[in-house]
Amino acid sequence: MISEDLTPVDPRAARPMNARPGDAQPALILVNLGTPTAPEPSAVRAYLREFLSDRRVIEMSPLLWKPILEGIVLRVRPRPVAAKYRSIWLDGGSPLMHYTREQARLLGERLPGVRVEVAMRYGQPSIGSILDGLHADGVRRVAVLPAYPQYAASTVATLNDTIARWIRRNRDGFEMRLQRSFPAAPAYIDALAVALEEHWERVGRPNFLAGDRVVVSFHSIPVAMDEAGDPYRGECRRTVAALETRLGLPMGSLTVCFQSVFGRAQWLGPQTIDEMGELGRARCPRVDVICPGFVADCLETLEEIDQLNRETFVEAGGGDFHYVPWANDSDGAVTALEEQARIALAGWV
Repeated sequence: MISEDLTPVDPRAARPMNARPGDAQPALILVNLGTPTAPEPSAVRAYLREFLSDRRVIEMSPLLWKPILEGIVLRVRPRPVAAKYRSIWLDGGSPLMHYTREQARLLGERLPGVRVEVAMRYGQPSIGSILDGLHADGVRRVAVLPAYPQYAASTVATLNDTIARWIRRNRDGFEMRLQRSFPAAPAYIDALAVALEEHWERVGRPNFLAGDRVVVSFHSIPVAMDEAGDPYRGECRRTVAALETRLGLPMGSLTVCFQSVFGRAQWLGPQTIDEMGELGRARCPRVDVICPGFVADCLETLEEIDQLNRETFVEAGGGDFHYVPWANDSDGAVTALEEQARIALAGWV
């Protein structure tokens, strides 16, 4: 018998007869760099071994690098780095892990119908373990959001490499979307600007004519990576230009620096720590520092900037030092991530 019901069927509502419950629900994975599991030398050593063994991070032949890594770096660095982590550690773990989880929770509240997960490129929870769990639960649509506003091969590309390795190991894959970067996205730039404006409402706007400075500090990369075509420095410049426009400042008002260098290679500069020493010696009356590349506070912002750079500036003769937080679970930061999440999830929710 032929049915007389000719009502059109919405193809979006159609599901295969063998579909599993998780098929209809997309997932969003918020990925950050990673963190040791504890502020102890053994945990730091394990983390650094995984991080510094990545060929995207250290572009040196393993035959040359591994003896240096195992024989020098992993013998010398874990203890002092662990002490630095202890100075910023929270009851719930490292700040980076704590705030990334909080961002995921808040995103989940803003994205009904989306399963939001946290993964770390190095350490736990690993990207592979999260993909395994989603796959086992029947999820087949996955959007990946790197918590890196500016693209670099040593951050976003190595994350994509990890996902590609998971895909190669599995026959039944995902419909997957990988966000690239968002150096001048409206909500992101607004989050940075609002943080500075609210800070200036509390302490007064900087007087550039009197010598006050606003420093924008990004994580550095080796010059060799930049010369090989890495787009990172250009994306940092886009962020600064967009931020100056949003704040109504003349181009060049913000001082751009790069931090977190190590080893003997030449890195993008000027280095933030060197700039702080020079500003201090010049008797700079005030410096405000913001770190647009870090979506969650971590060792590089809380210890390196707010402790070491503050000390360098003040001891050299500088005046007031202000680290201006903008990220973590602030409304602006979560809104910036939500904007990117909705782009990645478009058509799925």
